Amino acid sequence: MGCGEPHETDCREVLSEVYLYLDLECAEERRTLIRHHLDECGPCLREYGIEQEVKALVARCCGNETAPEQLRERLRVKLTELVVFETTESRELAD
Repeated sequence: MGCGEPHETDCREVLSEVYLYLDLECAEERRTLIRHHLDECGPCLREYGIEQEVKALVARCCGNETAPEQLRERLRVKLTELVVFETTESRELAD
């Protein structure tokens, strides 16, 4: 997914972090980079819109239930590992 145009932040990287962005769980600097990318990249913005709708639907269906902090932390770690792996793999493929 992406527009094929060069951006400061890669489309795959942005989309892999969209849930962290939606949940306000990434650093402000990262939020700024992602917001800037979404402002200039139509395909990613459309994908972001879909993700936002899915998140809203889940929130409506699940009410006020929240995941235990231990589970949330494990998910954050796994997502970070995935982003690092994909970024490393993308760089290796580009070389």
